[in-house]
Amino acid sequence: MASLTVRTPDGKVRTVSLLKRITSLGRGPDNDVPLEDSGVPPNALHVTFDGTRYEVGSLGATFHVNGKRRDNHALSTGDVVKVGGTELTFSREDALREPVRRELPERDASFASPVAGSSDSHTSELPGVAGRELVLLKRLTAFSERLFGSYDVDRILESLLDEAIEVTRADKGFLILMDSGEPRMKAARNVARENIEDAVEKLSDSIIAKVVKDQKAIIVADALDTPEFKASESVVNLKVHSVMCVPVMHKGDLFGVLYVGNDRLVNRFEPKSLDMLTVFAAQASLLLQNAMLVNDLKLDNTELRRKLEDQRYGDIVGACPGMRDVYKRIDKIAPTDISVLITGETGTGKELIAREIHRRSPRTKGPFITVNCGAIPENLLESELFGHAKGAFTGAVATKAGKFQAAIGGTLFLDEIGEMPLQLQVKLLRALQEKVVYKVGENRGEPVDIRVVAATNKILEEEVKRNAFREDLYYRLNVVTVKLPPLRERGEDIVLLSQVFIKKYAREFNSKARGFTPAAAVSMKKYGWPGNIRELENRLKKAVVLADKPLLGPDDLDLKPENLEPIMPLIQAKEEFQKRYINEVLARNNGNRTKTAKDLGVDPRTIFRHLEKLEAEKTGRPLPPEENEELL
Repeated sequence: MASLTVRTPDGKVRTVSLLKRITSLGRGPDNDVPLEDSGVPPNALHVTFDGTRYEVGSLGATFHVNGKRRDNHALSTGDVVKVGGTELTFSREDALREPVRRELPERDASFASPVAGSSDSHTSELPGVAGRELVLLKRLTAFSERLFGSYDVDRILESLLDEAIEVTRADKGFLILMDSGEPRMKAARNVARENIEDAVEKLSDSIIAKVVKDQKAIIVADALDTPEFKASESVVNLKVHSVMCVPVMHKGDLFGVLYVGNDRLVNRFEPKSLDMLTVFAAQASLLLQNAMLVNDLKLDNTELRRKLEDQRYGDIVGACPGMRDVYKRIDKIAPTDISVLITGETGTGKELIAREIHRRSPRTKGPFITVNCGAIPENLLESELFGHAKGAFTGAVATKAGKFQAAIGGTLFLDEIGEMPLQLQVKLLRALQEKVVYKVGENRGEPVDIRVVAATNKILEEEVKRNAFREDLYYRLNVVTVKLPPLRERGEDIVLLSQVFIKKYAREFNSKARGFTPAAAVSMKKYGWPGNIRELENRLKKAVVLADKPLLGPDDLDLKPENLEPIMPLIQAKEEFQKRYINEVLARNNGNRTKTAKDLGVDPRTIFRHLEKLEAEKTGRPLPPEENEELL
């Protein structure tokens, strides 16, 4: 016989036998195999048996077989299926088939013949019901394969209903999808494969309401004779007889309802047909979600182009409040020739900002020269900046100009300026003050007409305090500061940047990836992005290269729940906000503590206490004893 050994996250292990043609698994208690795992949707998987093999498929959950992500999989002994934190190990004995045949109902002559084109001799021995189920399963598989490449939602809706009507032998079918929590008719077809006019008036709203409320499939042999429905106005007026109605689920949530009926016959549908329609509804959910997401993606691409026009500043993408402040600052400083210091965490795009300052300046036709002060060895950095004369040192076989000379008429961008050695800082200061540089090994100075833009991920004020950076050079470079916000504070910019990167790398690597799922968007906004835009780009580049489907999910971006920022206790969150807000108001008031206290409406002692805490955090010294102080 066939069985699944279930190992749940709490370590409990049990073995369940697979005795049914369709076995449902999920967190919900109505499943054939309930799974005690909060990471599993209420309706997760189904295992189907066609008389020959067992196959596992999704009812909306993501699952892996032997470590590889699958949408469906033909099971073999030893296969390990993982869904949420639960592991399901499949086992099957060779003696399975004979006992199963003995338990099946009597042969139905109309379905006793083998499936056309099948080479499996065992199929001819299957009783009628099993043979019909096998036919329907094969039809469902072929139908799904035919439509999975289609993104025409209207065509898919019609095809879904036509197939559902045929396999259940109904005379009409309706597909209702949820819209803002309310059921809305999306498609209605009859047995002649025609659209039904005035479809809302042709089905029982009481039966629909029950399925929407209970989220369970129902079969009604004769609605006019069923106590629950015979008093319903819609049942009486329509003379409703046989009905099957099943919920269409997506990741545990109600996505819609599939309804088929026959108003001429009672007892038209049998329980096996309801099982088949339930599987059909699960497959319909996948097809529709795929098509609707791709259609949304097409709209998103149109919207993306519009957003990029509205939210692009030169080559910079983003329109969060922090970036808008940056753009305003650039507009003011770019036309001038003053020195600029760009600050921000690693990977926030400081070089891109420097290029935009250059592009919008009067020097735009001149060169833009970049020097990474942290990537060049100390003994070579002076030569790299100022050039060297022939014979100035071993290996100097010819006179060479430096980056200062190369940037004449344009902009020199000194990246990672905080890494520059102290000895060289003196020479850099002299070059900036005099606008004259001296090649290594020469005493004759060369005038240079350049603008200097520097960048650092360090807090240079602190570097000055610990004598790691010259104070006079700091003030020479920091005439105007442009501070870039980290990616985690940029909100919707994360989504916009992600779409830009996916489009870029999908084209470069000829990838299937076209966008990402809503769950991926949520995960990206929750993640802290310590590497900022550089990390986002690298993760998306990797995901696009490895993608085997159009929409990237959280797993494709390695954004698992354990990678997300931990939830901060409310008291700590309030303290963090208070600290940041006081610092912002202090900065706005140029450090004036009395005015800051007045603006915030607190006692000045609160501000003094705040500054004492900051100093204690920096130095590691214990805080002075607390006095009675007013809290914000």
